[in-house]
Amino acid sequence: MSENAANETGPVFNIHKLYSKNISVEVPNAPACFKNETAPEISVQLANIAAQVEENVTEVALRLTVTAKVGEEILYLVEIEQAGVFTIEGFNDEQRGHMEGAFCPNILFPYARETLDSMILKAGFPPLTLAPVNFDLLYAQRLEQMQTEGNA
Repeated sequence: MSENAANETGPVFNIHKLYSKNISVEVPNAPACFKNETAPEISVQLANIAAQVEENVTEVALRLTVTAKVGEEILYLVEIEQAGVFTIEGFNDEQRGHMEGAFCPNILFPYARETLDSMILKAGFPPLTLAPVNFDLLYAQRLEQMQTEGNA
């Protein structure tokens, strides 16, 4: 679809494919770590990567990294990269940035969260249900940070 056709009919958003791009599970201190009865400290890191595949088609990947530690001992480290290929056409640059930085990650998060929970269970640990994430707020904070750094 040409840009003119998209503008005449309005913006176009389609999901072409959702997939797990990378899954990594590490349990470096097994089986000794299973004797530990202390509740672990859980840290969660989020990253979002967008790359243009072809004109108006973008791959957006949401990376979740969860580390569970007791003291300095790592119980597990799980990384999930949930990705999708999306048509994002007929949006201005600001809207497109929001689609790639907040809207698409919002679509990907439930899939990543389910895969993460499943991998943690399969690694022999209790389930971990992550709280919902406000990607709109994270995107707005990232824009504000970029503006502040640009002015410095």
